[in-house]
Amino acid sequence: MQELFRLLPSVDELVLQAGGGVPHELAVQECRAVLEDLRAMIRAGEKTLPDPLTLLQDRLRGLSLTSLRRVINATGVVLHTNLGRAPLAETASPGWYSNLEYDLRTGRRGKRDSHTESLLDRLLGVPGILVNNGAAAVFLALHELASGGEVIVSRGELVEIGDGFRIPDIMARSGAVLVEVGTTNRTRVEDYERAITDRTRLLMRVHPSNFRMQGFTGRASIEELAALGKASGVPVYEDLGSGSLTDLSPFGVNEPTVQSSLRAGADLVSFSGDKLLGGPQAGVLAGREDLVQRLRRNPMFRALRLDKLVIGAMETALRHTLLQDWAALPVMRMIRLTADEIKVRAERLAAEVEAATVVPGESLLGGGSTPEQALPTWLVAPEGDASVLERQLREGDPAVIGRIEADRLLLDLRTVRPEEEAELAEAIRKAR
Repeated sequence: MQELFRLLPSVDELVLQAGGGVPHELAVQECRAVLEDLRAMIRAGEKTLPDPLTLLQDRLRGLSLTSLRRVINATGVVLHTNLGRAPLAETASPGWYSNLEYDLRTGRRGKRDSHTESLLDRLLGVPGILVNNGAAAVFLALHELASGGEVIVSRGELVEIGDGFRIPDIMARSGAVLVEVGTTNRTRVEDYERAITDRTRLLMRVHPSNFRMQGFTGRASIEELAALGKASGVPVYEDLGSGSLTDLSPFGVNEPTVQSSLRAGADLVSFSGDKLLGGPQAGVLAGREDLVQRLRRNPMFRALRLDKLVIGAMETALRHTLLQDWAALPVMRMIRLTADEIKVRAERLAAEVEAATVVPGESLLGGGSTPEQALPTWLVAPEGDASVLERQLREGDPAVIGRIEADRLLLDLRTVRPEEEAELAEAIRKAR
């Protein structure tokens, strides 16, 4: 063991061998990390060690590569949470100077949300504001409208929204007091009515975007809650999660629209920007003007505001939605693809890579949207060891992510852009 330790080069020797290309201090830091790794291997009983210079050069090369890489999503999951959810439309998000907070007509300071304000108003018929994600929207609404008071929520709607964050936890941080009503599977409007006191600040309804209950279930409709809220003077707030702004039922996606909730009488709604809207990560709050103005004046609104890149991407998504330019929105384009259209592409890819079959299957929306609802599709199944193929494709450049079912690697072209198909074919050939 001691002999192996003596064979290790010094930091200065190794840095000198590596040459230039990075700042000296950085090279020394990485060199020390390499030598410490080698010492750990020796202590663990390793008899044969990798070349220190090769290890150092690999580390230094890795520093010049961005960690965030383009991925070809062949999973068929449109809103893949781990792959960034909604792919964005081509956007004019300005990286340089822009009129973010400058009114070009008057030459005076403007408002950064002016770029999305009129679009939200036209789409929803009510004013709206943007914050940096859906959980932030929920927090801001509860903090401003119910801090120190009570919020009534059905027990069946106390959801976990992902990564361990739960509605009751967000509510506690906001300063609002949770009042649970009903049971897990059934809650009636009378349950809300009996729980109203002079401390009640909101009647809250949470759309179960990421789960479904079946069987003997029931929940108060938004119309019933709106009537109760109006009679009792308590605002009704609905968190819609995925937030569809268009009816997708003709394409097999049964998700309530934001507009339907507002028409039914909700005083305030919130939803995410990076799900069915097809925009970047953001949270939208829209509804009664007096409530929205209160949210805008809350000091937390500034802490949760969007930067220029996200505002540009949100403006693009909202504008395409307003104009119903679905071809320009990748999420809408993918959802609207028919199984027959995908089959043509799948057969072409299978013929190009050879030794592959085309089989029927299902695509998913993902991203906590419409659980248990699937879209019919056709899948390419390359021949070969599924685990080996999956790993080779995942570690390639560009990385290709598929899914394994019944010991077969399956690739769904619903979530692959047509211009990526040549790269995908080449990646499959290299993986064999």
